[in-house]
Amino acid sequence: MCTQCNKCFPNQQCLRRHMNIHSSKYKCTECGKCFINNQNLTVHTRSHSGEKPFECSICSKRFTRAAHLARHSRIHGGEKPYKCHVCDKAFYRSEHLNSHMRIHTGDKPYKCSLCNKSFSHSISLQRHKRRIHSNRRPYHCPYCGRLFKTNVELKSHVRIHTGAKPYSCRHCSECFKWDSQLKTHLLKSHNEGTWFTCHICQKKFSQSGHLNKHVRRHEHMKPYVCSECPKCFCTSSELKAHLPVHLDYKQFCCYFCDRSFTRKYNVKKHFKKCASVHGFSVNQSKCHVRVLV
Repeated sequence: MCTQCNKCFPNQQCLRRHMNIHSSKYKCTECGKCFINNQNLTVHTRSHSGEKPFECSICSKRFTRAAHLARHSRIHGGEKPYKCHVCDKAFYRSEHLNSHMRIHTGDKPYKCSLCNKSFSHSISLQRHKRRIHSNRRPYHCPYCGRLFKTNVELKSHVRIHTGAKPYSCRHCSECFKWDSQLKTHLLKSHNEGTWFTCHICQKKFSQSGHLNKHVRRHEHMKPYVCSECPKCFCTSSELKAHLPVHLDYKQFCCYFCDRSFTRKYNVKKHFKKCASVHGFSVNQSKCHVRVLV
């Protein structure tokens, strides 16, 4: 552990390399963070200025580092140099392989201090804390004003407004809004990738997360506990759908009659009937459900 910032490292060599930062003269004037050399400081300052000089020639996505652009380019070229020796599944990035290997080993070293749920990598733990244990929603949609807990959720939501489909299949002309849709398409249409099979009923899934949720139902596991009552759930989405029960107001409102509902499912069910009464088809008016913030 570093005695100055309490950051932890796997070995002495990594710690010694890190310690050079604290004695460095290359310091960011915006946040005070220090770097070993001027090049690293220059790259870091782009995070404050928003400068992204490296652009992908295929999808126009921009990056702060040339290395990040090179890594991104593997998505378009189909290059997956990091291969699992157990199931032969391949990955664009080494950290994705390391995370994948924990599926085979069952290792979950990152534990939530609030609910004791364990995760295979730190990003999942951080995302879990933001989604489940935090009420902060700092990310704002410029189109509809909806608030989100993470920037990833916001970016995914914005595609609903823009219609952007940044994930393209290299075998055909199909494009998709989300990476998960592309992976499912490659499996079903081009037999590329690895199916995740349930060891109990042999049902196949295109994503490991879907398999994990499915297995929980076999094993009657309900790790998501409501903070307001003793009720438990198999998935975070089920817990999220349950939470409005404890609210003092009904946040979902019908566009036509202003009737309010606690659950989004209920307002959608009501809306189909209300739209037909007002002479609209469901397809014409499916987006007219307001969220009261």
